[in-house]
Amino acid sequence: METKVEALEGNRAKVTVTVEEATVSDRIKKQYKEFANKYNFPGFRKGKAPRPVVDSMLGKEAVRAAVTDDLVNETFPLAIDGSGLFPVGQPSFGEDMEIVEDKADYVYSFEIDTKPTPELTSYDNVEIELPAEGASDAEIDEEIDALLEHYYEIVDAPANTKVKEDKYVDIAVKATDDNGEDISSISTGSMEYGLGSGLLPKTFDDELIGLKKGDTKQFTIDVPVEPTAMTSSVLGKTSQINFDVEIRSVRKRSLPKLTDEWVKSKIGMDDVAALRKEIEDEIIQSKDAYLPRMKEARSLAALAERLEGDLPEGLVEEAETSLLQDFFTQLQRQGVTLDAYLQQQGINSAQFRDDIKSQANDVVRQDLALDAWAQHYGIEATDEDVHAEFENSGVSDPEALFEEWRKNGQMHVIKLGVIRQKAAADLVEKAQVTEAKPEEDALGKTGKHAAKESEEPDEEAAEE
Repeated sequence: METKVEALEGNRAKVTVTVEEATVSDRIKKQYKEFANKYNFPGFRKGKAPRPVVDSMLGKEAVRAAVTDDLVNETFPLAIDGSGLFPVGQPSFGEDMEIVEDKADYVYSFEIDTKPTPELTSYDNVEIELPAEGASDAEIDEEIDALLEHYYEIVDAPANTKVKEDKYVDIAVKATDDNGEDISSISTGSMEYGLGSGLLPKTFDDELIGLKKGDTKQFTIDVPVEPTAMTSSVLGKTSQINFDVEIRSVRKRSLPKLTDEWVKSKIGMDDVAALRKEIEDEIIQSKDAYLPRMKEARSLAALAERLEGDLPEGLVEEAETSLLQDFFTQLQRQGVTLDAYLQQQGINSAQFRDDIKSQANDVVRQDLALDAWAQHYGIEATDEDVHAEFENSGVSDPEALFEEWRKNGQMHVIKLGVIRQKAAADLVEKAQVTEAKPEEDALGKTGKHAAKESEEPDEEAAEE
């Protein structure tokens, strides 16, 4: 088989394939024998009907048409791979394709869209920021702060502390409906209530803002259309709720003090130093796992920004189809329906499709950027690289799988994957990394401690 490639406009190629005379004649001979064995021809034993009889019964062009279909389907994938093309979509064959002739070469052609030749605005090494390796004192402190948050207690705030958003209060509540009847599911002599918890509507919370211990207030709110945990029982029974509220006390979250004794009793370690060392080791272990992935992701994102031109719609559609197939396979394995997933994520089907489309665009942009990088630096996939992919695939017979992919004309998929892997490795290795610094305030302090120190003192802090 010989192959000739002609470049056309718009990343399209015309491929002309010539199948040698000997192959064509041999296939025609085998096809006649196959038909003679497959069908019953009166007066002839199975497999013994001569060519004229087969032609007379099945049609003069039946054998040659069958051979043509088989040869084209077998050879066009090999022609694509052998020509070094990276196709997009399926080939298009002309409607006037001729069929094979005995004792003659068979020549046919097809056109196919190919992967574009992308360009980047720059082929300089990418510059990215990454968190510092190891574990800083600030990072350890942040983890300890998060740990202490799990052991908070709710205690009384000073008497003159005003109720604010996200505060806790101990309140006595008398609630009545439109007819002045008591609403027993809401009324209580004492209830610890957190503003912003969603137990009661925000309109209720707003009425408490600014009150202090011992204050009382009467007010009325509308029953919300979307009921909260404590108003669901009155939905449809009353349009408003009348409240008589007394602030028994204003309460606050209190975090434990980090001491050796607390660490021993709550965490089960010897002292604070041991806890800090444990957290340090966990941070280092975590960074060892995610920093390489982060470096690759940020390098690819930086490179993708340099891609010139629009994305080919055909490639985006292919990427979108692949993402959807992977997504639905994962859902099926988890036994989750699409409707359940959308409800869990709080999105509708249109938003889901937009998200897939956006992901597909990102995938294609990064892939084309890697292709440009590989072409610029002469990165290729060798035969050894391709064979290694099959050897490392984990199948019992890598050679059989290799031969199957070769016959199906799918080797270009493996080659392109190898090229992009090597290009990504080269990109990441050359990346210029600077250490990302935490955002600093005007005093040069960082992190949550800076935020705490910059807060305005309130009544509670002044009292303390």
